[in-house]
Amino acid sequence: MKKNKITLFFILSLLIIGTMFWVYFNKSQASSNAQTTSIVQVDIGNIQSVVTAQGTLEPKDYVDVGAQVSGEIIKMHVEIGDLVKTGDLIAEIDPDVYEAQVKSSEAQLKQLAAQKLQQEALVKQATWKYQRNEKLYGDKAVSKEVLEDSEIDLEVSRANLQALEAQIEQAQSSLDEDKTNLNYTKIYAPMNGTVVDQSVEEGETINANQTTPTIVQVANLDIMTAKAEVAEADIMKLSQGTPMYFTTLGSGERRWEGITRQILPTPEEINDVVLYNVLVDVQNNDHVLLPGMTTQMFFVLESAQGVPLIPLSALGRPVKDQNTDVTQAYEVQVEGTAGEEIRIVHVGLMNRAMAAVTKGLEAGEKVIIKTKSKESAERSGPRMRL
Repeated sequence: MKKNKITLFFILSLLIIGTMFWVYFNKSQASSNAQTTSIVQVDIGNIQSVVTAQGTLEPKDYVDVGAQVSGEIIKMHVEIGDLVKTGDLIAEIDPDVYEAQVKSSEAQLKQLAAQKLQQEALVKQATWKYQRNEKLYGDKAVSKEVLEDSEIDLEVSRANLQALEAQIEQAQSSLDEDKTNLNYTKIYAPMNGTVVDQSVEEGETINANQTTPTIVQVANLDIMTAKAEVAEADIMKLSQGTPMYFTTLGSGERRWEGITRQILPTPEEINDVVLYNVLVDVQNNDHVLLPGMTTQMFFVLESAQGVPLIPLSALGRPVKDQNTDVTQAYEVQVEGTAGEEIRIVHVGLMNRAMAAVTKGLEAGEKVIIKTKSKESAERSGPRMRL
């Protein structure tokens, strides 16, 4: 009797567990099949297919203004942010050493000039002696040896004069170099622009013997270059002349437009991702854009204006259509006068969210989108194991 009770209890337990499993399974199935239906009207709008990339801004035209001589910076005439014009004085280097070199070269040149005058007199004297001996030799008044000696003296005097003239040319060249170095102690702006960087301060000593030290950087902020980092998967979609627009942090609704100027062929590898730099120039007459700003860039591959648009989620399964090669055909649920109907719709340009309708729908019509609710999706996830 006791054994029969145990068996009956075991059978009842199995029946209860089985019933619970059946109820749970059916509820799960119902939940997984639950859908949310939304109705969206076909509107007229614009659509673009774009490649997005992060970028940074830099001036298109800028110059690193350097020093060509060494010395102490005794005066800085500009600061970061100052506007300068071509020829404006930017900085001064201590000129004392270079002024001394100029004076020394001038003194040497004067000394050589005096030596030249002396040597010219000697040449004149040697010429007179030679001419006199040449006449006397014709009259048999001097020997041939005397005539030859006077000729040699004349040639030596002329050679010494030529040597002095060469030394004078060399001294003049040294003087010109010293004057040039003295002029280099004053550093002038080579272009119109804004001082965007300053590398030295007053009192600092710079050495120009090995490298050219940079004093300031002057940039023209009227035209900025946006340098985009485009992934290798997208770079082949772009070319010189591809239109682009970008926004910056804090710019709100404002955006800047430009045309792709250049795609640099040398890639950069960042975190195992290969990126190519793409350069785009934009006008910046109000100087709102500044060097180093981050940009969100959109390269426009295709665009369409004033076309019927529907959400991409409204497209059903694709349908083969041999009548056209340009557009694609899909099944779309449409709310008609008689209720829901399936209609074949042709679409052209698509992006991640919307599709442009080229045939099959008109503005004002309504399409039906059925999606699983969030709760249903969660319930239809991983199931329990009994």
